[in-house]
This record gives sequence, C-alpha cells and structure tokens, in this order.
Amino acid sequence: MNLHMLLKARVEAGNPLRVGLIGAGKFGSMFLAQAGRIAGIHVVGIADLAPERARSNLELVGWAPERFAARSLDDAARSGATHVGENWQALIAHPAIDIVIECTGAPVAAIDHVLAAFDHGKHVINVTVEADAFCGHALALKAREAGVVYSMAYGDQPALTCELVDWARTCGFEVVAAGRGHKWLPEYRKSTPETVWEHWGVDRETAERGRLNPKMFNSFLDGSKPAIESAAIANAADLDVPSEGLQFPVGGAEDLPNIMRPRSEGGCLERKGMVEVASCLTREGEPVPYDIRQGVWVVFEGDTEYLRNCFREYLIGTDDSGRYSSLYKRWHLIGLELPVSVAAVGLRGEPTGVARSLRADVAAIAKRDLAAGEV
Repeated sequence: MNLHMLLKARVEAGNPLRVGLIGAGKFGSMFLAQAGRIAGIHVVGIADLAPERARSNLELVGWAPERFAARSLDDAARSGATHVGENWQALIAHPAIDIVIECTGAPVAAIDHVLAAFDHGKHVINVTVEADAFCGHALALKAREAGVVYSMAYGDQPALTCELVDWARTCGFEVVAAGRGHKWLPEYRKSTPETVWEHWGVDRETAERGRLNPKMFNSFLDGSKPAIESAAIANAADLDVPSEGLQFPVGGAEDLPNIMRPRSEGGCLERKGMVEVASCLTREGEPVPYDIRQGVWVVFEGDTEYLRNCFREYLIGTDDSGRYSSLYKRWHLIGLELPVSVAAVGLRGEPTGVARSLRADVAAIAKRDLAAGEV
C-alpha cells in the first residue's frame, strides 16, 4: 500500500482531501483524533444535531479550539480550519468537500444523507452499517449512476473482513468462511442497555468516561450487531449465510481452521463459502485462549497436494487435516482506522468494501411483549 505516500504528495501540492463528517459521536470522534494528525486530510466541516457536544468531543480527542473555530464552511475551506454546525444539507452541498462520511448510526437518516451526497457528486463512506446491510447494494448502484464512490468504513469489522477475503481470492485461494469475533452467550439475547456493562466487561464509570452509548453497545452484545455486520459482509464478499442463523461457534484465533470448515469434515459449516462469527466464550462462560473477540478472519483452502505441502514446509497453521488455513487480525481499531477509507476513496477512487449483491438480511425478534403502537 502506498496511501501514505500519496497523501504526502497531496500535501506537497497544497491539495489535501477535503472531508465533511455527519455525526461526531464515538466512531466519528475516533476518526477526528487521527484526522487531526494527518496533513493530507482536511476536515472542512462537521454536522451534528448537537454541535456543542461535537465541539466537546473535539476537545476530548485533543483538538485545539482554534482548529474548529471556522465561522462558516467557506471560512473553513479558505483557512484550513473546521466548521461545526447542524446543517448537514449545507455540508453536503458545499463545493469544497470531496468526501462525505456518514457517521450518525441512524440508518433512516443515513440513507437520506447518502443519497443527497450522490446528488451533489460527492463520494461517500458509510459508517452506519445498519443502512449498508439492508440497502448497500442499492446504494452502490446509485453511486455508480452518479459517477461517485460508495464505500464501507475501514476500521469497522465488515470492511476489514472484506479486505482479508480480497487478499485470499487475489492469492488464488478458495474462501471457505470469513467473519468476525464476538463475546457471545445465548443469554445475552436478553440483555438490555441497563444490563450491558456488567456483561460487556467494563464498569459504568469507564463507560461514562468514554462516552459509550449503552444502546449501541447492547446491540453489539445481544447479537444484533454481529448479525447486521455479517449480512453486510455476505453482501460485499459474495458469501452465503447459515440457513438457521449465526451459530457463534466457540474458538480462538488458532482454532479457526478446524472450526470453520464443512460439517462433513468436522467443522460447523453447512458448506464452503459461508459467513460466521466466532465466540470468545465457551457455553459455560469460560474464556477461550487467544480469542478473536475484537478481530476478523478468513479461512481458506489448500485444495492441491502442492499447496498443502507448502503449508507444512513453512509451518503455516492449519486444521488437523492440513487442508485449511486462516489469516486474521485480532483487533479492529474502529474510527482510528477510518483514514484508510478516506485515502482509498479520495486517492484511488476505490472503496474499502462495497455491497455487490443482496445475499442476506436480518430479522429482529422482540425481547418482551410489546403493546400496540409501542416503540
């Protein structure tokens, strides 16, 4: 990858990538923490329903107040500073902005933002994976019609999984399975925002200091987010989904080749070419060694004797048959890695993952009885 060198060239030319951010919550703040350190990226404007909260988050991540004191988007474009306001329509329409980052976490609003950005000829990086999981393929087609790039967000697990799948296929391997890790027990299905921190593993004080959203983090824990992200992965990587839903098989990073292989060979898969999620807890709640809770992975096949011999000769980890191996990242850095998407979209005109078909969606079941009209 030469993205860093390409960013340096834009700096030398006095022509940084100009970005507009919609939503400055946790993910957006993590991006801003790094964007403020990258000379080749200029955050021209931030639109948030609570501008004062956005300014507070900028201070929290280390921005000096004068850096986000631009009085208008025009002022920001001229001065190199950043304007913070509420008007997302003005942000999207401004001619100085090349790339819009949709980072609200509100899927209905996100689709409005993405479509409006296409209408104004802007590239879009969509952090709101809920919108991508259900409408990503349609949005990708709309982007193509508009002549712009639509991309998943690097740093989030779907885009990182797609990167590993792309690596495997580019190397000529058949992808047997791919996905992410998770902390999963069946009883977590009943978790609520009131109980999430005791299950998640952080105390309430730590959560509040980090401005962590209990509703969002509960969606991670109760299986909603893994299901949604797995649908997004399936749609972007052309993988199938389990016919009865995610199984959350138990295993660490080194266990993946044995677990994520077909059932006929001792694994958990209905067939090859599936998406799945690995749990870092046994069903009794015990942690597994070298877990991949925060990571992503791909399992690929050595389908010839020569390839299997290569695996043995170079001491590559495989399943017990020597046929399947894996590549993984044990961590994802969320918004801290989002500059990779900005650089890929802005400098190469290519997405860091994009839905290519509609192969999967997600159904929700209420955790308790709901009254008619209750939201």
